[in-house]
Amino acid sequence: MSEMLRIRDLTKRFGALTAVDDISLAADRGEVLGFLGPNGAGKSTTMKMVTGFLPPTSGTAEVCGFDVTRDPIEVKRRVGYLPEGAPLYEDMTPAAFLNFVSEVRGIPAAERAAAIERAAGLIHIGEVMLQPIGTLSKGYKRRVGLAQAIVHDPEVLILDEPTDGLDPNQKHEVRELIAKMAEDKAIVISTHLLEEVEAVCTRAVIISRGRIVIDGTPDDLLARSRYRNAVSVRTALAQADAVSAALQAVAAIERVEPGTRDSQSAELVAVPANGAVILPLVSQTLHENGLSVYEISVERGRLDEVFRSLTVGE
Repeated sequence: MSEMLRIRDLTKRFGALTAVDDISLAADRGEVLGFLGPNGAGKSTTMKMVTGFLPPTSGTAEVCGFDVTRDPIEVKRRVGYLPEGAPLYEDMTPAAFLNFVSEVRGIPAAERAAAIERAAGLIHIGEVMLQPIGTLSKGYKRRVGLAQAIVHDPEVLILDEPTDGLDPNQKHEVRELIAKMAEDKAIVISTHLLEEVEAVCTRAVIISRGRIVIDGTPDDLLARSRYRNAVSVRTALAQADAVSAALQAVAAIERVEPGTRDSQSAELVAVPANGAVILPLVSQTLHENGLSVYEISVERGRLDEVFRSLTVGE
């Protein structure tokens, strides 16, 4: 893999407010980097600086070796950007809008039709290409915004909430497309959907109050969860208390938490001390106490819990 994006000591201040505070990170070709943080943490501001929409107060960002401040046009040639909200010209059709974007992007006239057809095909908007954008659903508008970001086949993609407004099937399609495009691009995704990180990202960066608090693979993040290697069991409601008491007595189990329940069954979650592997102990304890369960499973960890622990106070 080769380095496509490099951010060094990037800072942005708005008067007394420091929105982005000395951020440094890099993304290689083939990577899908999830950029996470609470509202107001500095995600969109960072993306706007990387794409040249906002000048940094200090620090640098380079795209394919070109500095966003010294070589802004070269950077924009190599970046596809889907901003939050995907502002569009609603009186235009997707066909006219993508043709306009292609012209602005400098795609030769003889190549525009093929570029537009490729982008529309990848995003599946062919059936609405001649419909005014203002009449489209929120999901289709988002897809048109994504089409304009890829129409010039950029080397770096910066996507702010790319699946916002899409239904589950559309989200799946876009995630598959992102994974496919990442083979020869570097892709940065800002998202509030933690499921998206596990589904498509090869790496995750969480920022809080404008600073990076963790940078690692999704599995690195899950390893920090208190629920790493936790064991979930579903048992008959009548013996839930007995199962809970038996598991509470195991030294390697830190606590047993109640989960979902219905009129017939109850879920219990055995949380290990220090992320220890406890499945064999749970199975042995249940067997020795003559307790049966309907289901048993092991958790990899919970990203939402890790996210909250790292961004508490936001």
